[in-house]
Amino acid sequence: MSADNLPPPELPPAETLAEPAHHGLMARFRNYFLTGLVVAGPVAITLYLTWWFVTWVDGLVRPFVPIAYRPETYLPFGLPGSGLIVAVVALTLLGFLTANLIGRTLVDLGDRLLGRIPAVRAIYRGLKQVFETLFSGQGSSFRRVGLVEFPSPGMWSIVLISQSPSADVARSLPGQEDHISVFLPCAPNPTTGFFFYVPKSKIIEVDMSTEDAATLIMSCGVVQPGAGHDPQKKAAALAGMANAARIANASLQPEPAKVE
Repeated sequence: MSADNLPPPELPPAETLAEPAHHGLMARFRNYFLTGLVVAGPVAITLYLTWWFVTWVDGLVRPFVPIAYRPETYLPFGLPGSGLIVAVVALTLLGFLTANLIGRTLVDLGDRLLGRIPAVRAIYRGLKQVFETLFSGQGSSFRRVGLVEFPSPGMWSIVLISQSPSADVARSLPGQEDHISVFLPCAPNPTTGFFFYVPKSKIIEVDMSTEDAATLIMSCGVVQPGAGHDPQKKAAALAGMANAARIANASLQPEPAKVE
């Protein structure tokens, strides 16, 4: 049989050749999409929360601003953030007036007036103490992070260490050991949680900032402390994740049929 009469070699079906390229294209598309989501997601959420806060403050302050002083009276559109600026200026002016003798006298008069109302007295005094502790810069509440064995032995939870109990509460607590108050935030919403007293020996203090602890709780352990502070390491981590996903997808793809 001559060479001209030999049958042509059999080629694999077109689907076999197109399938690896199809899978590789989808894998790259997915990796690029996830990388873009990781980069744009925090920015979008931050901008949304900032916009929500600014519009919320504007809605609270706008009714107290006369119409003649509102920007939308002279502009064809509203000016976002104008209420926030008015609130900052008003609070600064209030603090300046309070530092004077007349301002302190008015504040003391308001304290005595609210202190005579039974339903409002407890709420006002409690909120005032909380604000004075948080914004005075002198308190040490919630600046330390610790571990407490909760909810059962062998299981540890992150807590924010607060102050020691008052003398009345300390006398009522069992045992002779000193106690301390802690707040256990819930995941993924750290604004809710449990408050309780625990012996000091039962707390393992951790070298971690409260911001890292909040991030760890909100991410349910996905974002570990120390991650994300270095932009170069962050970019390298993202590139490594995309490369690892690409290699994993390539290893799972079927090899193209060989032509004999």
